[in-house]
Amino acid sequence: MNGAPHAAGAKANVGANAGTGAVRLAVDRHALQRAFSRASTHYDAAATLQAEVRAELHERLGFFTLAPRRILDAGCGTGEGTRALRRRFRGARVLGLDLAPGMLRAARARAGPWPWRRLPLVCADVQSLPLPDASLDLVVSNLMLQWCDDLPRAFTQLRRALRPGGLLLFSTFGSETLLELRAAWAAADEFAHVSPFVDMPSLGAALAGAGFSEPVLDRELRVQQHATVRALMDSIRAIGAGNALAARRRTLTGTGRLRRMQAAYEAQRSDAGLPATWEVLYGAAFAGGGDHGRFANGAAGGPPGEAQVPLAALRPARRRQD
Repeated sequence: MNGAPHAAGAKANVGANAGTGAVRLAVDRHALQRAFSRASTHYDAAATLQAEVRAELHERLGFFTLAPRRILDAGCGTGEGTRALRRRFRGARVLGLDLAPGMLRAARARAGPWPWRRLPLVCADVQSLPLPDASLDLVVSNLMLQWCDDLPRAFTQLRRALRPGGLLLFSTFGSETLLELRAAWAAADEFAHVSPFVDMPSLGAALAGAGFSEPVLDRELRVQQHATVRALMDSIRAIGAGNALAARRRTLTGTGRLRRMQAAYEAQRSDAGLPATWEVLYGAAFAGGGDHGRFANGAAGGPPGEAQVPLAALRPARRRQD
């Protein structure tokens, strides 16, 4: 269920994400399932950003000395990452988990000939993880955690399922994601059209609160250019990332509000087009209470170019124009 943020209206109805201070909007999990299931047949063709981030995330596995036997791909979508993990860690048991049954059907269809057909897949919510305690050595999650409206609970469930010393490696979208779209909608009406996303200090606090140790976080800004606002919105919908907020508007957005939003977005146009910023947060942390895997280079800190929590001296984000 790798995906992008919500992008249509919901009246602001926020609460504090316990332990993090992060703003939260409740997500309609059934609407989320339906949206990603519908998108499963064409998801891979549309999800170029997700594929690029997944490749970067899997490259970071090389920073660690690992020999995992039990691996979870949390938010596996169509199974591209699940199959890559199985190729990388031959002999390990790799489990793919996703909330959307349509995504798992697509993963099964793309699995290829036997023995890939035997790839174990489970339909479940990471916030209520149906796995035994200490049953995993490694969890990899690519662009799924932004769909969790209770991030501390999700991390607590993952920590419970990891053995002491097991590794969690993940990516998610940060608070600067779609800042241009958020600002354009704010000029049009008072509704929340783009979900709030976690910032790095809150992400680190949620990890620590769930019992993870030695968290290492890094951020990257990717800026995509679009010819029109419609093209941006279509690209978001193509991967199933419509509005699944529980407090979303149940009626169509009026044409007047839509025109005001588009006019506000057009004010941000450059020669390259209309910018859309994606803040990608990468993280790694060990489940507390055991011997931790070491970085492959033997360093005491994190991989080169990453910042270890606490984040007081966080360096500026890398910025990419896609």
